[in-house]
Amino acid sequence: MANVERASAELRQMDDLANSVSPIHSLHPLAKLIVTILYVLITVSFDRYALTALFVMILYPAAMFALSGIPVRTCVHKLRFVLPLVLAVGLFNPFLDRMPLFRLGPVTVTGGVISMLSLMCKGTFCLAASFLLAATTPIDALCAALRRVRVPSFLVTLLLLTYRYVSVMLDEVAVMTTAYRLRAPGQKGIHVSAWGSFLGQLLLRSMDRAQELYESMQLRGFTGEFRYATGKSADMRDWAFVIICLTAFVLCRFFNLPGWIGGLLVR
Repeated sequence: MANVERASAELRQMDDLANSVSPIHSLHPLAKLIVTILYVLITVSFDRYALTALFVMILYPAAMFALSGIPVRTCVHKLRFVLPLVLAVGLFNPFLDRMPLFRLGPVTVTGGVISMLSLMCKGTFCLAASFLLAATTPIDALCAALRRVRVPSFLVTLLLLTYRYVSVMLDEVAVMTTAYRLRAPGQKGIHVSAWGSFLGQLLLRSMDRAQELYESMQLRGFTGEFRYATGKSADMRDWAFVIICLTAFVLCRFFNLPGWIGGLLVR
């Protein structure tokens, strides 16, 4: 019960974060979506051995965290289940790529180690940028921006309904869990013999609530589009944000800024 309530509270916290007030929250959703897509594409395009050049891409999420007022620990807490999977992507690279690149004292650093660290950085940076997009943009506005870039309507509707229905399903689980505990006082958890009926009832109740949820959306005029969430059009400030970010990303991609700065300091 406590886990279900905690998950529901975390989902509501994401809505609260998205409805906060900051310079980043006030940007047009389309501008933030375009910048996030460009950031992910440019970040993953770095060579697997370009670790020092890649590391400068951390400046974008760092600046977004500072300007949006969202603590980094909130991001780490929300992504605590996904982040280890992302970090584990390149764990086998040191065993597959043993080509020595340079020596660090008595230790020989191989290409597998560098590519592993590069994959970890790419995954972490892209995950942080995606989280910032979701944490600074309400789901309706984000779906409207996805339709503006011609993402198919059924995919956007599926995303919206999935996001909206998760909280409803968690409430159903909480109600059923409470009812079960009232009928089995003192029992820890749900007995194995009741798992089948519990999941079956949850499926039936979920289908009924999903149908009611969709019908209520249709009664309010939902047709698969998000005209009610478009709001004002992107202005010069929003496009300036896109241009500045794109220029910075391109400079970081094609110029090894950390290497250039390090060369100046060594001289």
